Amino acid sequence: MMPGLSDAELPNGVAMIKARMVPRLSFVGSTAATKDQIEGSFKTQLAILDAHLAKRPYLFGARPAFADFGLFAQLHQCSTDPTPAALMRASAPHVVKWIQEMLGPRAEGDFEPWGALAPTLRPLLHDEIGAVFFPWTTANAKALAAGAKGPEGPLRRGGGQVGARPDLQGSRLLHMVAVGSAAAPGTQGCATRRAAEPAVAAEVRTTGCRAAPWPARRSR
Repeated sequence: MMPGLSDAELPNGVAMIKARMVPRLSFVGSTAATKDQIEGSFKTQLAILDAHLAKRPYLFGARPAFADFGLFAQLHQCSTDPTPAALMRASAPHVVKWIQEMLGPRAEGDFEPWGALAPTLRPLLHDEIGAVFFPWTTANAKALAAGAKGPEGPLRRGGGQVGARPDLQGSRLLHMVAVGSAAAPGTQGCATRRAAEPAVAAEVRTTGCRAAPWPARRSR
């Protein structure tokens, strides 16, 4: 991070970075109140993905899809940080291998049918995306649309606290999902374009992975 510092200067450099960056964690909802919720979600996602990727090189089979690129970036970033990287190496070796594969992705075969993917991919849709991501991003977008600088109480994410004020990036993300899913023929707002396949569309509905209507912003 600061390769020009000498060994004697490094402690002061570390202290400076901590003083600057740690208080900023609250901007994205990372606080003592949300620590268990965030770390628990991370561990749950690792466990689900590791079981799924134990049987295939990519999320949907033998070639990368948009979903691989969407998930890869944040998890790759985690893999370069000592603390989450140690957790990933210890508990999710297949995820670590997939991250390395995604540094140079290539088609090794075909996509698998949904019936083969569902047993290990369904928990990600139901337990994290449907139960955690969409409820939080929807509440977050509604708070922003109402012109709130902060909701009356902490937003709830999967039953836990997330943050005391809305997050603009989360709202933009929900908007992108809603626009993309609305463009998919016959999906009526499902989470992904691939939900046009009837079996996947039914799965999206039952797991709660449906993009909510985009709330209009309050005029200022």
